Amino acid sequence: MNDSKDLSIILESRFPLVTIETTEEARMLGVIEKSANLLGWASFSWSVVDGLRRTTRTDRVAGTQNLVDALRHIDKTPQNGVYTLLDAHPYMEDPGNVRLIREIAQGYAQCARTLVFVSPQLELPPELHHLTARFEFALPDAARIRQIVREEAQLWESRNGAKPKGDPAAIALLTQHLTGIPVEDARRLIRQGLEEDGALNMADVDRIVQFKSESLSAAGVLDVELDTGSFGQVGGLPNLKRWLNLRRAVFAGEQGTEGLPPPRGILLLGVQGSGKSLAAKSVAGAWKLPLLRLDFATLYNKFTGETERNLREALKGAARMSPCVLWIDEIEKGLASDESGGDGGVSKRILGTLLTWMSERKEPVFLVATANDISRLPPELLRKGRFDEIFFVDLPDATTRSDILCIHLKRRKLDPVDFDLSGLSAATEGFSGAEIEQAIVASMYEAHAHKVPLSTRHLLDEIGRTRPLSVMMAEKVEDLRAWARERCVPA
Repeated sequence: MNDSKDLSIILESRFPLVTIETTEEARMLGVIEKSANLLGWASFSWSVVDGLRRTTRTDRVAGTQNLVDALRHIDKTPQNGVYTLLDAHPYMEDPGNVRLIREIAQGYAQCARTLVFVSPQLELPPELHHLTARFEFALPDAARIRQIVREEAQLWESRNGAKPKGDPAAIALLTQHLTGIPVEDARRLIRQGLEEDGALNMADVDRIVQFKSESLSAAGVLDVELDTGSFGQVGGLPNLKRWLNLRRAVFAGEQGTEGLPPPRGILLLGVQGSGKSLAAKSVAGAWKLPLLRLDFATLYNKFTGETERNLREALKGAARMSPCVLWIDEIEKGLASDESGGDGGVSKRILGTLLTWMSERKEPVFLVATANDISRLPPELLRKGRFDEIFFVDLPDATTRSDILCIHLKRRKLDPVDFDLSGLSAATEGFSGAEIEQAIVASMYEAHAHKVPLSTRHLLDEIGRTRPLSVMMAEKVEDLRAWARERCVPA
């Protein structure tokens, strides 16, 4: 991780404009100054408070507090160098400022002035995009986080005259959850844990997860799902449960798993209501990880390029939240093949962005995608290697239906022993898990209306009145099952 060298490469590439989105302004200014020194270039900075000044001096250029005046000064000066503009994003709506920036950038061949925009969030106008490079801080890895923990523990010890306590399991989880968030945020969270009780424990891990969840929710791109559930609430799916259980320790990076590639994701294909979404939630619950839900409907924007940008921001959010489970429900609705190009090519660009991320991501983000209609998914997504495995979640068999009945009866504080589970299981042949649950709910309403306890007869009557999806859409369901029989792993 060498930010100064990486930024120097971008500066040497002769891009006249560079954008940097970060909340770590002080650290970023240090990196910019070091990069300029490595190249032997002069370095200047601007803010609305101080105006324009050389970073190695305290004197300021008079009358440059307004951005337009600072840009005019830069446009006229023959001084080559790096000009860092802090929090210039509110001024990007002024066409005069945009024009001045464009003229400075277009004059780069005559006078090599690089404008570096540093803001927490920034998007330059489209006419400047082809002149712009983006730079991002390398977020700390596990080794860097462990170093920060040691540094903060030593500082606490020097102030308090005693060594702080540490739960090894908590520190391992803490390191895992702090990996990938900004250095200064990591330091503050570690410092907070130490100052509170002189120890790093599971309460500090919970605080870090909460901090990351709140940061992500504020961005408004991903939903943090709090109800993750467990596999005890999922009937059947023995192959899926075993597959996940075998890979949990590797994904968590536990000792002894070195050399094994961490799992990256699965696709759950199946009949509607068969429990795919519940299984996706349960992965996070079983692995004790945050669950993020990506809804493609929230990504789409009428402006060109904004949909893809929203997806990139969502995937960055998942990286910041890692280790985590990223759940994309009904993925075919956002990536459906569109040979006609009726959406202006947005689906293809979204697909390209997602495939690149799936192939190149380094952060521990486990992807769980669910789909009901395999025919609408592009073949590029299904080729071997995109997902670790494609599981087919079929309609439950007799044993699984009995398990599902028990789960839902117990959830409603009813004793399964009081019901004829064998008869109910036989009666619900062809039912999905969701349809079995709804039959129980409807039967409870019926029993309540007659002011009698729920019985097997209420359930059988409701089941008899229900036409499951496997009957109403028999042809589609059978086509899906036939396709999956030879191509997917039974869940």
